[in-house]
Amino acid sequence: MTKDTNWTHGLKPRVFSSIGAIHAGLRDYLEKDLEKDFEKGLEQGVVFRLAIEPIKESGFMSPKIGELVFLQQLAGRFNIPVPEFVVEPVNQSDVKKKLLAWGCGIIKPDVLAGKRGKAGTVHKVSDYREAMRLLKKVAATEVGDQQPRTSYMVQSVPADMELFTAITYNSKFLSPSFTVSLKGGADIESVAEADKVTIPVDVFRGLNAYQASETLSKLGLQGKLNSSLAVCFVNQWDMFVSTGMQSCEINPWRITKAGQIFACDFKATFDENNFKFRDMGFKLPEYPTKEEAFDEEMRAWSASSHQGQAHVSSLGGKKILPILFGGGASTIIIETLSQLGGDPMFLSDFGGNPPYERMKKTAEICFRHKLADASLLLILGGKANNTQIDVTFAAMADALEEWVAQNGRINIPVVIGRGGPGLVQGFAVMKKTLENLNMPYVFFGPDTPITLVAAYAAKLAGHSDKKV
Repeated sequence: MTKDTNWTHGLKPRVFSSIGAIHAGLRDYLEKDLEKDFEKGLEQGVVFRLAIEPIKESGFMSPKIGELVFLQQLAGRFNIPVPEFVVEPVNQSDVKKKLLAWGCGIIKPDVLAGKRGKAGTVHKVSDYREAMRLLKKVAATEVGDQQPRTSYMVQSVPADMELFTAITYNSKFLSPSFTVSLKGGADIESVAEADKVTIPVDVFRGLNAYQASETLSKLGLQGKLNSSLAVCFVNQWDMFVSTGMQSCEINPWRITKAGQIFACDFKATFDENNFKFRDMGFKLPEYPTKEEAFDEEMRAWSASSHQGQAHVSSLGGKKILPILFGGGASTIIIETLSQLGGDPMFLSDFGGNPPYERMKKTAEICFRHKLADASLLLILGGKANNTQIDVTFAAMADALEEWVAQNGRINIPVVIGRGGPGLVQGFAVMKKTLENLNMPYVFFGPDTPITLVAAYAAKLAGHSDKKV
């Protein structure tokens, strides 16, 4: 990382006395210590790692499915071998018949949350009476503060080997990638790099059986099983690319002593803007949620128009109210804030060149639900290509003025970082509004990395006074 001591990049910050005492210290931090913190974070895979937790679990923007929908809707269509299953509600006679045939079954909740086993909701059963009791109990048990849609029982598959596979879009390759490990059944993050192979996949040519076989050969797996698995992996790719998935993971594939292959757990996320997702041929089920009124209102507002995005996902933070632009940038910003103590209230993406009225209403919803409890207001995004900065800033400024008129003065700092068409005019509008409201502010131009602006905001939120 190259250090740039011109930390305001020509934009003179205005900081009132309420935070002026700490401002010099923050500047010194930016100039001297921030680079060390980020380099340390890079070494530990912390600050710039792919945001897996808690962002992935929040389900922000991307529709998700779990194992049950995969079993019901996708496995058969794409010739992916899976164990037999039954879904609650189910007749006792059917459960008894299945257990007699299987020997044992595994009861699981249909819930879009991880760590189901650690939550005590995955049970191995052989008695049909116990199975009926557990199916009802598991269906009513929350996992990670989420209520299951139902419960189901799958055939227990004894295995000599377990594998992991995942397909996702990979920023390193600028294309999809395929990952395989012979050490399935565990979190892939805990598997050593030497025990997994990741290859790029040409999105137009796709994954072929030769490539899939080669990845297994690199891990030392040869023979007939190699060939059989390669066919399964190609089918997984066909499912991924045919349904508009962003990522999909099968963990584990279980291999029996007889060489039978079964995909025994699954999760996937979809790109809701991909026409293949919209044309899958079935509707994703609705899951019970405990979403906040803020998330619910914003989701309805986002769905009301195609003009601009209005995506949020509450994170439970208490400090920073983040109005962010750009889905990828938003994820990086939130991860940086979280790692440096910024405690963001929610994850957001408000890009897509929203017109004035839409951006104003979006900001009004954010301010009405969150501003009174915030320690800092952060408006941040990369350099826009088509979003008119002056329009979006004017809309947010007017929404902020109206909130103050209705609720009274709020004494929290405002940190803004943005670039794009109409930036100077937008900064001028925001400057006038913030000075009229007597709110301290700092502006950053597009040549300041968003991670540095986020780091600054996190440190400032940790020191600034609450509203008076």
